[in-house]
Amino acid sequence: MSCSKPQATAPGPARTDGLDFNPASHMTPRAPTRTPRALRNGRRVKDAGIAPQGVYRPSYNVLTPDMRSPQYVQMSTAAAITLGVMPGKMYRCSCTRCLNLLLTYPEGCRANCAYCGLARHREAERDYADRNFIRVDWPAVPTEQVIETVARAGDATPFHRMCISMITHPRSDADTVSVLRAWTARISPETVPVSILSNPTTMSRDDVVRLRDLGADIFTVALDACTPELFDRTRGKGVQSPHRWRTYWERLDDARDVFGAERFGAHLIIGMGETEHEALGVVQRLRDMGGHSHMFCFFPEKGSLMDHLPATPRDQWRRVQLARYLIDYRDVRIEHMRFDEAGRVVDFGLPPAELDAVIEDGVAFRTSGCPGKIREDVSACDRPYGDSPPSDIASFPFAPGKRDLRRVRRQLDLPVVSS
Repeated sequence: MSCSKPQATAPGPARTDGLDFNPASHMTPRAPTRTPRALRNGRRVKDAGIAPQGVYRPSYNVLTPDMRSPQYVQMSTAAAITLGVMPGKMYRCSCTRCLNLLLTYPEGCRANCAYCGLARHREAERDYADRNFIRVDWPAVPTEQVIETVARAGDATPFHRMCISMITHPRSDADTVSVLRAWTARISPETVPVSILSNPTTMSRDDVVRLRDLGADIFTVALDACTPELFDRTRGKGVQSPHRWRTYWERLDDARDVFGAERFGAHLIIGMGETEHEALGVVQRLRDMGGHSHMFCFFPEKGSLMDHLPATPRDQWRRVQLARYLIDYRDVRIEHMRFDEAGRVVDFGLPPAELDAVIEDGVAFRTSGCPGKIREDVSACDRPYGDSPPSDIASFPFAPGKRDLRRVRRQLDLPVVSS
């Protein structure tokens, strides 16, 4: 995605089997290849030893400087535009209300998640700071510059929330604390609340407590896969990666106890091989704990081990997206819904008039994530076009209009309401 116009990237190969969902049998990642020893652990960047100077915009292995957190953080293209460190604009929206800060090191993330552009297997192909992530480049900016810019804006800041995104790295826990301390020393959490997108693999309960005590108000876990089997296939032993399903739920239990109800949640990626019933079972489990689910529509990330696979069909995505919203915000339970033999939602558990009202409100189809300052069910983290091209929007980073909602209704196979 360029800084001025999102790419209309083709969403992977088209389905030719007539299915309106991605079954597990069709969603097998490629096996990771072995990285030459000379290119492991950021060796190319560290051997070159180029000192960073100011903002670094990804240039695809052209003299990548030796940047490290906590002195440097990366941010999404939309956040960089909103902050003013890059020119450009986003289609139909004013960039983003969430400042996503991603920890960065030459060694990169040491995990190997099959769907992720930051995965370890890309060491020979891309230096960490040059890798795409959720479809966009992530420029690196001095942490001090980020904090100074936001602090100077005061209450006029466009950001409704800041999120520190951890990666799997030996320094990640300590450096998250350093970035959070530096931020809250200058910026009140009442002005810009802080979320943590955690790395449960390296964390303990004490780490969760420390982050709350330092001013974070929401703790999230990128569970991503909706079943233990898919988790292992895409994030664990199946791709030579260190993550474990049980560990992630242990940190979620800690977050429930430490941060409290409505202050924790989990990311889920829909369309990696789970059934709709399995995905919504996780949504219900999180809601019963007192948390929320934040959903992403699977999109084959270029360079990932799943970039050859089809994006989530829109009918599957809309059904789960709508059902998730009903569970999280309208007190509908999965037991109220009905599913067919393939696990697809066939009844959302609401009378038609009530369901129509939810659909026409449109919030159910917006990007889901941590709340901002508009209302509890409208996410600050709007991630413009992070899971789809603008030509076929999955998660709307703005309030969908009447034309958008007519398309949504067709994707849900529901009668289109005339305007």
